[in-house]
Amino acid sequence: MLSADGSEDRKVDALDDGADDYMTKPFSMRELDARVRVALRHQQSSDENLETLDVGTLHLDLVHRETTFDGQSVDLTPKEFDFLAYLARNAGKVCTRRMILEHVWGPAYVKELHYLKVYAYRIRRKLGDEDGKFLQSDPAVGYRVALPDGRR
Repeated sequence: MLSADGSEDRKVDALDDGADDYMTKPFSMRELDARVRVALRHQQSSDENLETLDVGTLHLDLVHRETTFDGQSVDLTPKEFDFLAYLARNAGKVCTRRMILEHVWGPAYVKELHYLKVYAYRIRRKLGDEDGKFLQSDPAVGYRVALPDGRR
């Protein structure tokens, strides 16, 4: 949380209400950058402990790299699996094209936007989701996996 209010009560209330961190203005970019790195480390360590991911009827076994959708086994290539797993980890959130390319293919591939269209098409076809209700496109931004109740 970023705020101009540096009172102890406000900080305690915000942290008790679910904020992971609280920074008051003014702050340096170095400090903000360091706090973002800490948050990313915490996220990565919690992701590493996951063995499975479930989003609605999608089940991903991260250990054995197996996928089922609507109870049916789905044969995905390694990159298709990584793409879908990345979106499932962020279910309901739009992941930018750059984020996906960087995390799935690596930093050298951030300009290879055509990869995403091809892989999204292939994954949708394999899931039987040609209409894109589950693996959704957000034009000019990126992709998301829909939450089971239809929330975005």
